[in-house]
Amino acid sequence: MTPDHAEKLAENIKNWARELGFDKAGITDINLQEAEQHLQTWLKKGFHGDMDYMQRHGLKRSRPDLLVPGTIRVISLRMNYRPAEALPPDELLQKPARAFISRYALGRDYHKLLRQRLQKLTQRINDNIDAQQPGQYRVFVDSAPVLEKALAEKAGLGWIGKHSNLLDRDAGSWFFLGEIYTNLPLPIDQPVTSHCGECRACIDLCPTRAIVAPYQVDARRCISYLTIENHGAIAIEFRKAIGNRIYGCDDCQLVCPWNRFAKDSHETDFLPRHNLDSATLVELFSWDEETFLKNTEGSAIRRIGYQKWNRNLAVALGNIPTSDPASTAAVNLLKRKLAQNPSALLQEHFEWALQQLNQP
Repeated sequence: MTPDHAEKLAENIKNWARELGFDKAGITDINLQEAEQHLQTWLKKGFHGDMDYMQRHGLKRSRPDLLVPGTIRVISLRMNYRPAEALPPDELLQKPARAFISRYALGRDYHKLLRQRLQKLTQRINDNIDAQQPGQYRVFVDSAPVLEKALAEKAGLGWIGKHSNLLDRDAGSWFFLGEIYTNLPLPIDQPVTSHCGECRACIDLCPTRAIVAPYQVDARRCISYLTIENHGAIAIEFRKAIGNRIYGCDDCQLVCPWNRFAKDSHETDFLPRHNLDSATLVELFSWDEETFLKNTEGSAIRRIGYQKWNRNLAVALGNIPTSDPASTAAVNLLKRKLAQNPSALLQEHFEWALQQLNQP
């Protein structure tokens, strides 16, 4: 492939990506030495908690050519996901009897949608290169040992903010990332500079103080980790701070000044399903397992399972003020489920919630 051909192909890739619904694409080499050092330090501090998969693959996460031999470039892409029709999250967090679910999980699971679009993009690329020298491609969407934010930062899609999320001056942080590992010698894009400055908004607002220092997140304290990745009991010290957040947490994004420039998604698949942007805690807690599985079909929420769903809801129910009329319905439901001999994990959380509602 000649330099001119590679230059033109890179330009076409970015145009095709936009046609397929991606909001931006960039290309980088595979040198992640700085990110690798940051990851190793983070792991040594134990900040990954129970996420053993973060260290399970050795250096494959930070060295793309170890994961996919022959890789010399990574095409990094992003797609906005903030649903336009969802109830404003700031408003929702002020309604303790309603359930808050991270904006990314309100609609269809993004993994399949992004992966399909990435596959279509690789097909377009292959159709436009020498058939005698087919390219090598492998697509990833948050499902393999890939340092997606570090790659996106190097590819010029934004900078990693103090909350560890990727930020862009024109799009904020409400977007998904996907990658294509390839052996094509494409020209690389330049990273953008950081624009967090002296801002500490995300650090100061974090409900559980999970951002222990700029660019350092202790996942063991993070509400997203506690409600999704954590398989055991939610530590009592964090339960009040969790409030009505039953799946993930968006606080560090909500407070970030750069999200004033965030764009809503055009993807209908990301629109809220089953009124998950406005449902009450009591309504969701009343779901039996069959209803849970039906209503979370094709959703990222299903991955936590019915037990963790009830665990998270119990904590949120325990945070409803006793002066709120919904607390009576919460007490009745908790007592009913407690009488059904739940697991030890759920029993402990149900009993805690009843104690908070003045129902020992």
